[in-house]
Amino acid sequence: MRLVRPQVFVSRRIPPEGLDIVLGRCDARIWEGEIPPTHDDLIREVRGTEGILCLLSDRVDDEVLAAAGPSLRIVSVMAVGYDNVDVAAATRRGIVVTNTPGALTETTADLAVALMLAAARRLSEGVDFVRAGQWKAWDPLLLLGEDVHGATLGIVGMGRIGRAVARRAHGFDMRVIYFNRSPVVVEGAEPRESLLDLAREADYVSLHLPGSPETRHIINREFLHCMKRNAVLVNTARGSHVDTAALVEALREGRIRAAALDVTDPEPLPPSHPLLELPNCVVVPHIGSASRATRGRIARLAAENLLAVLDGRPPPHPVNPEVLNADRPGS
Repeated sequence: MRLVRPQVFVSRRIPPEGLDIVLGRCDARIWEGEIPPTHDDLIREVRGTEGILCLLSDRVDDEVLAAAGPSLRIVSVMAVGYDNVDVAAATRRGIVVTNTPGALTETTADLAVALMLAAARRLSEGVDFVRAGQWKAWDPLLLLGEDVHGATLGIVGMGRIGRAVARRAHGFDMRVIYFNRSPVVVEGAEPRESLLDLAREADYVSLHLPGSPETRHIINREFLHCMKRNAVLVNTARGSHVDTAALVEALREGRIRAAALDVTDPEPLPPSHPLLELPNCVVVPHIGSASRATRGRIARLAAENLLAVLDGRPPPHPVNPEVLNADRPGS
């Protein structure tokens, strides 16, 4: 049994379901700031650690990995996505990278549908209208929105979350079409050969792609110009999927009806950003997985991944499993 407690760095205070496990087994440095650590902060804080438990907002590149030194064995990402980590550099150094897939699927799908409904029925405009004291009487022309039931939903990225959104859409009697970069068959949904085919046909477009250089600005001016004038764009995946300047232009000019965003580029948005000035854009602060149960589950999975590697066991969710059976450089 190991007598010396491993040194780890936790880049934010996380739910106790995970943090208590880490604190019970490790000597942990925890970043207590309300704002995430800067890149320079990370370089300073990870020195001499055996494990890093980080969030998607933390850029763990080769410089950070080098700063940690040869003791570093694992980078545990408390998220499904791991595009914030230079996995290739970690693999070269014999460092395991892990993530937390599956834990937030249903909760994020719930929010995607909630945002779709909010944008379609102009809920944020209605709340602002009432709070501003403008509600004088029932008006047959007040805040007319779009129906969701019976409409066509276009899903971009038919992975776990995309499929969960499709299941919910069937409850609204929606017709579901989808575009996926690799061929998949999904019961009750119709594939489209191109993104633009989907854009022309969908009343609602919901994004569920992983972040990568290939998916950056996959929603661009051309895509937005192909969408229907009464269509709604929903993004609960990555802010970088959408060309923000093109979206602002499309919303201002009425080329699409509305957008509803849980993620943005940049993130967070500054208060003066033009997206926040548009009444037909709903923006929430990256809360796709923000239920108590789900965030606790994600934290626990991240902690279990971390401790498994530190204990010399295979982690539940390795991103680069080839490292597990390889000799570490210099060993």
